[in-house]
Amino acid sequence: MIYLSRLKVILIGLALVSMVFGASNAFAADPHMLLRVDVTDLVSSRMAAARDEIRTLLRDAQPRTGYSGLAASDRAVQVRIDDVNQVEAAKAVLKVLTDPVAGMQQMALDESESGLLKFTMTDAGVKSRTSAALKQSIEVIKNRLHDLGMADAAVQQADDDEILVQAPSAGDLQGLGQILVRPGRLSLQLVNTSMPVEDAIKSGPPPGTKVVYTSDDPPVPYLVEDRVIVAGKSVVDAKATNSPEIGEPVVVFLLDSRGTERFKWATERNIGKPFAVILDDKVISAPIIREPIKGNTGQISGNFTDHDAKTIALLMRTGALPARLTIVEEAR
Repeated sequence: MIYLSRLKVILIGLALVSMVFGASNAFAADPHMLLRVDVTDLVSSRMAAARDEIRTLLRDAQPRTGYSGLAASDRAVQVRIDDVNQVEAAKAVLKVLTDPVAGMQQMALDESESGLLKFTMTDAGVKSRTSAALKQSIEVIKNRLHDLGMADAAVQQADDDEILVQAPSAGDLQGLGQILVRPGRLSLQLVNTSMPVEDAIKSGPPPGTKVVYTSDDPPVPYLVEDRVIVAGKSVVDAKATNSPEIGEPVVVFLLDSRGTERFKWATERNIGKPFAVILDDKVISAPIIREPIKGNTGQISGNFTDHDAKTIALLMRTGALPARLTIVEEAR
C-alpha cells in the first residue's frame, strides 16, 4: 500500500486539473509549503475580544451595570449580572454580540442559569471567521512574497483552512516559511514605572498591565500597560536603514493621520517615560520619550542585525496575519 502526504495529494490533484485544462504545471519540481490556519487560536482571539467588548459595554452603560465572573474559555465568554433586575437591560446592551453579521448569527446567547449570560460562537460563526481569515492570510502572504522579490511565487487556498505556497526561487524554504507565518502584530505601549518589574513578576502585575519580555538571552522583562497607543495597522510604510548617529541598523516607519495624532498625544503627556515597541509579544525596543513626537515618522533601534531590521520592516509594511498559521508540510 502506498501512503501519500497531504501535500502530495493536493499537488497531484492540482496537476491533474492542469492536465485536463491543458495548463503547464511545475508543482512536482518546485519548492512548496502547506500552511494551516490555527482555528483554535482564531476562536480564542475572538473570545478575548468579546470579553473586552462586554467589559466596555457594561462599564459604559447608563445606569452602570454591575457584573462579576467575566471570563472567556474555548468558544464561549460568560458574565454574571450582579442585580437580577438589571439582566434585561444588560441583554439589551450586549445584543450587539448576537446581532447577525452578513445575515449570519455568529454568537448565540445561553441564559439557562439565572443572572448568567453565556455567549457561544456558533459553528457557522467559526466557519465564517475561518474563511475570512484564510482569505486575508493569503493576501498578507502574497504581499510578503512580493516584498521579498519572489514574483514567481504562487499562493492559493488548498482546503477550508489551508494555504498552498509555491516558491520556485526559494533558496531557503524553511527560512521563508518562518517569515510567512510570523504573526506580525505590532504595537506601541507605555511602560509602567509605578513599581519595579521584579516586584510585578513576584506578586503579579497591577490591573491594566502585564509583563512582556524581550527575545534576548536571558530575556529582559518590562511592565507594560495594556492600552495600545499605536497599533500596527496605523503603519503606512517602513524600511530598514543604517543610522549614522548610532552606527547600526534601524527601522524607520511612517504613520497614518490617526497614528500620528495618538503618538503625539501620548508623547506630550509622558516625557521622561519609556514606551515599548512590541512585535509578536516581544519587546524589541524601549526608548525613553525625550520630547513630543509631532511628526508622522519614527525610528526603532534595538541592536538589530541587518537581517533583523529588514524582517521587522517587512512585517510592518505588509501587516499582521489575522490568525496564527502553522507549517503543516514542506516539499523541496
